Amino acid sequence: MNIGQRIALLIVTAFLTLSFVGGFAVLQSRGSSREVKSVTEGVVPSAIASVELVGKLKDVQIATMNMVSATDKATATSMRETVIAQKAELEKALKKQLDQADSDAQRGLVKQAQESLVNYFDAIDQTAQFKIAGQDAMAEANMSATVDQYLTEQASIIETLQIEKRRSKDAAIESMNNNLSYTSQTLSVVTVAAVLGLIAMGVLLYRQIIHPINDMEHGMTEIATSQDFTHRVPVNRMDEIGKSLTAFNTMVQKIQESSDLVKQKSADIQAMLHYIPQGILTVTPGNTVHPEYSSYLEAILETKAIAGSDLMALVFDNTTMGSDARSQLEAALSACIGEDAMNFDFNAHVLPHEIEKTMPDGRIKVLDISWSPIVDEQGMVERLMVCLWDVTELRALAAEANAQKRELSLIGEILSVNQEKFYAFVESSQQFIVDNRALIVQGSGMAAQTRNTEVVGLLFRNMHTIKGNARTYGLLTLTNAVHEAEQTYDALRKDPLMEWDEAALLGQLAHVEGVLQEYAHINEIKLGRKGPGRRGGVDKFLMIQKDHVREALEHLEGVDEGNPEGLREALRQVRSRLRLIGTETVQEVLAGVVDSLPSLARELGKEAPIVVINSAGIVLKTQVADLVRNVFMHLYRNSMDHGLERAAERIASGKPEKGTIALDVKLDAGYVQFSLRDDGKGLAVERILKKAVEQGLVDQPETLKPQQVAQLIFAPGFSTADKVTEVSGRGVGMDAVKGFVEREGGTIALQLLTAAVTSEKGFVPFETVIRLPGKFAVVI
Repeated sequence: MNIGQRIALLIVTAFLTLSFVGGFAVLQSRGSSREVKSVTEGVVPSAIASVELVGKLKDVQIATMNMVSATDKATATSMRETVIAQKAELEKALKKQLDQADSDAQRGLVKQAQESLVNYFDAIDQTAQFKIAGQDAMAEANMSATVDQYLTEQASIIETLQIEKRRSKDAAIESMNNNLSYTSQTLSVVTVAAVLGLIAMGVLLYRQIIHPINDMEHGMTEIATSQDFTHRVPVNRMDEIGKSLTAFNTMVQKIQESSDLVKQKSADIQAMLHYIPQGILTVTPGNTVHPEYSSYLEAILETKAIAGSDLMALVFDNTTMGSDARSQLEAALSACIGEDAMNFDFNAHVLPHEIEKTMPDGRIKVLDISWSPIVDEQGMVERLMVCLWDVTELRALAAEANAQKRELSLIGEILSVNQEKFYAFVESSQQFIVDNRALIVQGSGMAAQTRNTEVVGLLFRNMHTIKGNARTYGLLTLTNAVHEAEQTYDALRKDPLMEWDEAALLGQLAHVEGVLQEYAHINEIKLGRKGPGRRGGVDKFLMIQKDHVREALEHLEGVDEGNPEGLREALRQVRSRLRLIGTETVQEVLAGVVDSLPSLARELGKEAPIVVINSAGIVLKTQVADLVRNVFMHLYRNSMDHGLERAAERIASGKPEKGTIALDVKLDAGYVQFSLRDDGKGLAVERILKKAVEQGLVDQPETLKPQQVAQLIFAPGFSTADKVTEVSGRGVGMDAVKGFVEREGGTIALQLLTAAVTSEKGFVPFETVIRLPGKFAVVI
């Protein structure tokens, strides 16, 4: 074999060797390239996408927080649409993560994230509904209590997914590095074993393939170790390795962009905490305040010493919260933090939701507090989030609004009563209060038994009359105040041995007087209705309608003094006009009482009665109007409560559905007589006798005639009612009526309309007859 052949053989051998080595190198290079491509275009982008999920999730949270803090419905609705669009992006990103998952753990985490995402957006949607409906407090509470919880859960799942992705990425890079190292070693061995003459070719191959791969490996390792994503691997060629290097650099660039985005989102959240007008803090174990809190908290609590301080001292010192409540709160916080979330639900009722805190300068702030647990994956409470609002001004405005509401309510009650009737009511009520004050002082020096018979009954009657008149005129606020004093008098009447607390009794009376004065003040100052108006007490005022005066003057001025008949007629007309001075018709006197009967009927579940008044042309002097009004207030109410039946009962008895109460007025032997009757069931004579025996009012019941039994209802404290109501049952009505009438020189009695009991139930028809001195009446 000549040199040429050897050279040729060498060349052929070299060629074959080079071909073998080259083919082997190409094969190994393509395998490594595919693995690198799998890492850079598959595993690594998937890891990047998992990082981007955090940014998308924070976008949703920022949009949700902007929605909750929106100042108008349009902005809130717009932000809600943004959240819906971001929801679709998150769902698409999670679907892609599921497709790129390369392990059961990754697939399970993605599915868990998808399920949590549904709950998260359901909570956001509920918050949006509260916000759009104008329920800002409910929206913020739902945001704090539910949305943040699901956000934490979602973030935790994605963080775990990122860990799995990074683990998969690191394993893939390690495998790729191992394969690259194996390729490098194999090529070196094959190159050395083939022929020393191919060293140059091996060096060339090393320079062309192995060196760039080592550079890429070194660059990847350096970036992975330092986490400095600003580094790039140089690219000097555009073959498969060069493309892989380019893909790697692109991946690093995207990681850098995602990292910057996460930093920006974190900065945005910090900015929101800085500017949100709400005090937000979190409580760690030991009741210690976490260093991260909203800046506005410093303005609310007026201190910068917040981070690391004790919650109890920071928030609850110098408050109206008692020591027992503080101890319960501390125990509840210890039982919640670090324990199962169920403990928070068990202790939530102990956590205060509003406190009054005294600031260093003496000002008092009203703070509204909400509590929300921050729960980990195992359902354990890691921390408690506490939100504080300064609602001092809001509560002050609410108090002012309530005061104005009360005043408007009183104005409405006053305006429903005409001026002169209201004035008369206030005057008579004030006199009753003056009388009761004197009686209370007088009773302090009496023996219990004497006091009970001479003082308590009068106290009760006076207060009951004020209450009855107040109810008649619809003055409900005063009715409630009087009812409390009446209850006390009732207790004293029933228990003679009950302690006589003069200070307490006078205090109750002062409260009643204060409410009455409030009515009077509003009537005179706010409404300008000073004095009795058109009419007043005849002992203080002499008033008559202007038309009556004008007509009287016309009769006098137009009379022919030469005509005796005309002169007599003119004098008769003038005399008639003058007699009407200071008088009111019976209908006018009783108008307020009659007008109150329909509402009383509704209260008793009965039909409004038909009221008939036959006055026979008799008018009453104004000075007796209060007496008549007080008396018939009791009598009409008794007819409604005890006399007239309910509609069904009346129909069953063959009576009209509506009952009738009739009043006849006449002059008789120097007296003006009032006869009141109704078509109800009548007087329960047998029941009255039985009750009188039970109460010790009768010793020998068998000697009493029905007419005598009927008069027993005027006995002090007597009542046939089975239970006490706002209308009757206290045994004071007829006793009070008798006292009022006799004080003015009159009499009152019940007149049975039949001689014996005619009803199977022991009822007898009757009428109440009142006689007052004739000086109080005028016949028109």
